[in-house]
Amino acid sequence: MPYPELDRRCLRFRPLAERRNRVSVTKDFVSPGAAPRSLSAAAAGVVEETAGRIREARRRQGPVILAFGAHTIKNGLAPVLIRLMERGWLTHLATNGAGIIHDWEFAFQGMSSEDVRTNVARGCFGLWEETGYFLNLALAVGAFEGRGYGEAVGAMIERQGLEIPDQDTLTATVQQTVATNPEHAAAAADLLAVVRTGGVPAGWLAVAHPHRAASVQAAAYRLGVPFTGHPMIGHDIIYTHPLNHGGAVGRTALRDFLRFAHAVGRLRDGVYLSVGSAVMSPMIFEKAFAMAQNLAWQEGGPIESHFLVVVDLAEAPWDWQRDGEPPENH
Repeated sequence: MPYPELDRRCLRFRPLAERRNRVSVTKDFVSPGAAPRSLSAAAAGVVEETAGRIREARRRQGPVILAFGAHTIKNGLAPVLIRLMERGWLTHLATNGAGIIHDWEFAFQGMSSEDVRTNVARGCFGLWEETGYFLNLALAVGAFEGRGYGEAVGAMIERQGLEIPDQDTLTATVQQTVATNPEHAAAAADLLAVVRTGGVPAGWLAVAHPHRAASVQAAAYRLGVPFTGHPMIGHDIIYTHPLNHGGAVGRTALRDFLRFAHAVGRLRDGVYLSVGSAVMSPMIFEKAFAMAQNLAWQEGGPIESHFLVVVDLAEAPWDWQRDGEPPENH
């Protein structure tokens, strides 16, 4: 007998416009030309060395990978990241599921960041119709189109909508490709399930993003810079919505992890920046780097001559190169 599950169709979702937000594009975003805040001598030295390493990496056409937590977006740094991409300083960006969501909400309504404590008590935290509906639909469409997690959302923002295949076409795709391309058949079946669950009509679904100029994902899609999303099941508010589909999430997220690993495999003479991510960035990097080293050793030697910088919201004395991985109680 199967264990009982919560039925998300019974949940009551509210319009995103009703939510109070703590961060807005117009008030809180940081201009790339703004004067930097003062830093300690040690921190300033790290920044100066990092900038020099980035310049040298790009002079050699080496990669500069930026992996960041959601607070990088919540704290209004999207304009800075977009400027860095536009000027060719970043070759790959990676964030977690919350970073994807905040970036989309800023593009969609110009605001993000709800009061978690208050809304959990009221039973409405994360239960916002447009966020759950459009992001889950974008992932299902993106999985069918062969996109990754971040690319699927970036494409929806930049293109201002989604192309929804009709149900007959999806059914035929499943039947015609299940033997020759089972992955594509499965993605078609996933999208068919999502479309039926949501009663989504076929054709072009316009989704206006009045603030898309503030979206890092949209800029990455427009500029052709890989932007990968690395979510964890149940961590993000989109899992509350009935349109959420594990197959679509897994398919796009796995595709992005392998794209990230491919980028890490070319890190020789490059720079890896881990900003404000205590879990996602270290976890995906160590697996990706292990795979990359495995391949490198098969080809004759390890990946060396790269520079890693780990930056958190507050300064810390821990040195990964000197001290290794922090103990659990650190």
